[in-house]
Amino acid sequence: MSRTLELPNGDVVSPDDVFCYNDYPYRLVWLEGDTHEFALSPLYWGDSGMDIPFRDREALVDQWEVDSEGQMTAEEWADWLDDATTDPRFSDDEVTSLAAELPTEWDPEEGASDSSGGGIRDRLGL
Repeated sequence: MSRTLELPNGDVVSPDDVFCYNDYPYRLVWLEGDTHEFALSPLYWGDSGMDIPFRDREALVDQWEVDSEGQMTAEEWADWLDDATTDPRFSDDEVTSLAAELPTEWDPEEGASDSSGGGIRDRLGL
């Protein structure tokens, strides 16, 4: 059985689970070091140096924000993806990659990527 962590909202997650932390999908990664017990790895940016290490659960509780929802339903992830298509922080490639990994069946809203949903490079005409 996989080691689990109870999130501050009461959800229990393993490294296989995707959950929303600070309005972004993450996975749990257990660490072997002495200073940090685990890290939260952003789904798209994992293993890129953007993992957030925590010394223990209390440190996670201290940093749990309003936009951290924990595990979400397939419908909630689909809504999150719809919102991400119009958010300039996310490129089309990032949203597409996230959609492939999130536990949801998602079809982009018709026209979402036509004018305002493209990546920042598209909006700048590059």
